[in-house]
Amino acid sequence: MSRFPAKACDSPSITMEKGRYRMRAPSAIPLDSLYPLKQPVRRPASRKRDGPSSLLAALVVLLALACLASFGFAYYLFTTRWDPAMPHKLHHPDESVQVIPFDSFKASPREYHTSEKFLSYLPHSGFHNQRIALENAIVLGALTNRTVLVPPIRLGSKPLRYVNSDSLRHDLVLAGKTGLRHCSRLRGHFIPPECLDLHYTHVSPAWLFNLTAIEGFPPLVYLDDLSGHSIHHHLQLPTSEILTLRDLTPYHYRFIDTTSNTAPFRNKYTESIYIPTFARSPHRLIEIGTLFGSSRLRLRDQNNKRMRTQVRRSMDFSSPELVETADAIKTGLGGHYLGAHIRLGDGSFRANGETNLRQVWWKLVHEILQFNISEALYFERAFRVSSSTEPFEKPTLVANTSRHFPLSGFSPSNLRCRGHLHPAPLDRLNNVLFISTDLKNPATDPSFTGFLHTFPCAFFLSDFSVLLRRLDRLRNEYDGAIMTSFLLPLLDALVVSRAAVIAGTEGSTFSRFIQDVLWTKHHGLDVVERG
Repeated sequence: MSRFPAKACDSPSITMEKGRYRMRAPSAIPLDSLYPLKQPVRRPASRKRDGPSSLLAALVVLLALACLASFGFAYYLFTTRWDPAMPHKLHHPDESVQVIPFDSFKASPREYHTSEKFLSYLPHSGFHNQRIALENAIVLGALTNRTVLVPPIRLGSKPLRYVNSDSLRHDLVLAGKTGLRHCSRLRGHFIPPECLDLHYTHVSPAWLFNLTAIEGFPPLVYLDDLSGHSIHHHLQLPTSEILTLRDLTPYHYRFIDTTSNTAPFRNKYTESIYIPTFARSPHRLIEIGTLFGSSRLRLRDQNNKRMRTQVRRSMDFSSPELVETADAIKTGLGGHYLGAHIRLGDGSFRANGETNLRQVWWKLVHEILQFNISEALYFERAFRVSSSTEPFEKPTLVANTSRHFPLSGFSPSNLRCRGHLHPAPLDRLNNVLFISTDLKNPATDPSFTGFLHTFPCAFFLSDFSVLLRRLDRLRNEYDGAIMTSFLLPLLDALVVSRAAVIAGTEGSTFSRFIQDVLWTKHHGLDVVERG
């Protein structure tokens, strides 16, 4: 039976100070070491008693000046510490391109109609889990006729992990970078404490995706502040008009559009919420915790499914800088190539790295290039891909990516392969291969030795450093960060999605996104439905 909280629960509002400077006294270094005295000048005997007094006076003056300078510098740091309006000095102001800013709540609260209702949610984890949560929120907002308050997407190597919704709200407040714009301009060895561990940035989903192409959906408001306090302040709603769904686990609530033929929970979701009943809630604002997970919305109504398909198709990257760079790399690869997405850099994918590598290799050699099992086993031993003597069990491709690929090997004249080409009948292995991976320096990583022996014309994103320089022009207007390092994983996904056929990593949401959305849309096919 579906259920949801029957009364409003006020979301905690949190106001925090990110930190303070500690005023430090000058270092206790002996003055003799800083100001070594010269040999004393001999004076007449009658004036010897004046020497110590003059020296003491000079030292007092020097101490006073040093103190004034120290306090002046500390005062400057303190007064500019939280100044968001400090001018942003660009190295090449005429050439830089700004990532578009957030909408935030530019309109005053009075401009929101009293009948307008809102839906908010809490983002967490890596980029693709955030993207799935955004997709679910837009669909759920459309099904309940609510304006969706869209938080920024966090890019970087240190995502926020899932915790229960109350703790996650607290973490998201601390994750904001308001007032830290000066950190992006710092150079040298001295880094203030507040600028340490800021290897992330926030971008508006409106810059990454073309969400304006979704027709007939309620409006979206793109937030620049992750705190519920900011939302409550601008909407100015009484607590009686706010309903908060507090989740205790990552799979607490799911949302269903029918009460018949319900799929079993499979020990995953604790409770189900019936969407039509949920839509009749009188509360102006409904705050949901996590919305990640492709099975979070279990839709059976065909109209609802078509609505989700429309939203899912809009999740293709539309940033001109990313698209133009990906197309240029595709041209550099000869325009027709194999693709492999191999996730090895974190969690279980790192622990199972050898298995994941072997599985992708078998997909390429056995399924796509159609070498038989005996031949594949021979290549695996000869090219030192794996020490195993057994064939990989049932390597499978996603159904709609297994399209025909030309089996004869080729090497475009403008490409310089890193290895020696194989003679016939092994020349199928000479096909150009683009490998998308989250490993750093994959070209020199021992994990890829077998791949590079097998595919002499294998390439990585790092092989196109000249084309990558165009991303250096991108700066984030939010915090002044140079965007190149944050965008490389997304560009990597775009390039591999332009391959004629892809072999991905099992269990990776990144691989699934590339195959289900990016690859299918680029090749004019329908996106894959899940959930």
